[in-house]
Amino acid sequence: MNNSDASAMSWDEWDEANDPRPEVTEFDRVVEASLSRRGFLSGLVAFGSGAAALGTGLLNGTSAQAQDAARFAFKPVPISTDGTVHVPEGYTWQSMVSWGDALFSDAEPFDPENGVTHTSATRVFGENTDGMELFLVGNRQIIAVNHEYTNNKVNLPDTHVEGKAGSAQDAQLLRNLQGVAVIEVAEGEDGWAVVVDSPYNRRITQDTVINLTGPAAGSDLLKTVSDPQGMTARGTMNNCGAGKTPWGTYLTCEENFNGYFGSTDETLERTPEQMRYGVGLTGRYGYENFEERFDISKDPNEPNTQGWVVEIDPTDPESVPNKRTALGRFKHENAACAIAPDGRVAVYMGDDERGEFLYKYVSDDVYVPGGDTSTLLDNGTLYVAKFLENGSGQWLPLTPETTDMAMDEILVFARIAASKVGATTMDRPEWVAVSPNEVAAYCALTNNKNRGIKTNAGGDETPVGGPNPRAENRYGQIVRWYPANEDHTDPAFTWDLYVMAGNPEKHDDVYSGSRNVTAGNMFNSPDGMAIDSTGLIWIQTDGDFSNEGDFEGMGNNQMLAGDPATGEIQRFMTGPYGSEVTGLCWSADKRTMFVGIQHPDAGFPGEGLPRSTIVAIKRNDNALVG
Repeated sequence: MNNSDASAMSWDEWDEANDPRPEVTEFDRVVEASLSRRGFLSGLVAFGSGAAALGTGLLNGTSAQAQDAARFAFKPVPISTDGTVHVPEGYTWQSMVSWGDALFSDAEPFDPENGVTHTSATRVFGENTDGMELFLVGNRQIIAVNHEYTNNKVNLPDTHVEGKAGSAQDAQLLRNLQGVAVIEVAEGEDGWAVVVDSPYNRRITQDTVINLTGPAAGSDLLKTVSDPQGMTARGTMNNCGAGKTPWGTYLTCEENFNGYFGSTDETLERTPEQMRYGVGLTGRYGYENFEERFDISKDPNEPNTQGWVVEIDPTDPESVPNKRTALGRFKHENAACAIAPDGRVAVYMGDDERGEFLYKYVSDDVYVPGGDTSTLLDNGTLYVAKFLENGSGQWLPLTPETTDMAMDEILVFARIAASKVGATTMDRPEWVAVSPNEVAAYCALTNNKNRGIKTNAGGDETPVGGPNPRAENRYGQIVRWYPANEDHTDPAFTWDLYVMAGNPEKHDDVYSGSRNVTAGNMFNSPDGMAIDSTGLIWIQTDGDFSNEGDFEGMGNNQMLAGDPATGEIQRFMTGPYGSEVTGLCWSADKRTMFVGIQHPDAGFPGEGLPRSTIVAIKRNDNALVG
């Protein structure tokens, strides 16, 4: 890999450059039979009754869409390829907060040419906004929001060295721009803005001390130089998707943590566990050159303290976050909670890497409103999904009995445990959304160019079939499942596909997408998802915005609204060129939608360095938007 190109790579590209997968498997020559339109659809019919794996809405075609046109209170927007945000007629948007905006009045003003000063990095809004949730404290509105990673050449425009930190001071700046922000926001005459100096404003960074809780806390696998007892972690890294608990706390999810670690010993032989998680000898940021905790030759367990779900209380600025080890360690996308009829808590989680797995945690104890919730995410069972071709599935428990591993090993190396029980390798499981109106859940499988071509990092095959029905899947799909007995803690479920993204203008086979994908709404790489109070599912994309080749006609990344009942999907918003549209929540009165714009190109939201931004979207008549 050319280090000068590292900061421009996607995380998937970076992982594969550092840890290339085997090129072929024994089944990569036999996938052609599944690629014809006829063969694909006949295979779907075999998955189950009715409309088979695509669900009733998809195979009803335009008739369902025509019947339910009033379901969407907006006129769809066309694709865009320019450098700004577009919303439907009758709606307006504004920039609410951008990288470098002050959270406290002592922060130095953002410099459009040079960015954020080292002394102000923890006093301002961080970089690369991602998952977020809104919380109420009385009549105050508090948003907790992730800062996933940094764009090193943007954040260090004059001092980066081949896209990495060139000094300990710059490495500290990058660490301070990442993590989580908790901000109070309010709407005034000029729109929405951060309440500067609010007592609820805080930054949680890659250096904040965080508790380790649950069965793996204190394990030898988590003992580090900074904490030989294995009860705390330093910082939270690569905070991607998010979740909100029924008791009002924030779940931030650590994803591509492996890229923060390297080795100053170039001859170091990595352990199989490090290789399984992509922890390499060269870090993406160069941290290992300046601090030993990022050097796996000096502190080999430090990466084990990352890759968790972290619970934060945004209503208590003095509270210490907790890494909940019972939820397992992997590249977490988000965490979606549901309450079972008996009061137990289920948490769905995807591991966002090609060929990895979909997980569920089920608590032992029940949630009682107003009761003690401090250990609900510490005591329970972690499961992994097995999807069957007939449209059914099972959640397989990860226990010492099923894996022949100790409990702490299962949680710290959940991927290895999931491989042992034969879980289904998935096309990059990203956000999970749980419906508030029916007992169902959805997972965005964003893409997987290696499907049917390469194994995953653990050597598990990635055969074509089930919820992953296309080889070399560059477009993605959304799988939906219905828990047995209308109980999210039940180990059995049935499943179908809500949508398969594709390009019907370029393909007339399986890659054209499902029947609810048309020339007017096509998209690729579904990523973020949320379901609003009316039951509409909002789909955000993080895909190829080249508008060329297989992606011609798709334009910039976007946000769409879908009706789960009919399968209809309409484009609501497009982001600026170069950006990912990610993160979504609503104001308390549901009259404003907050949407994240991550890593835009230059010129957004203004002149100078490009700045990740949360935008606020409203209807001009101030009616509800969710």
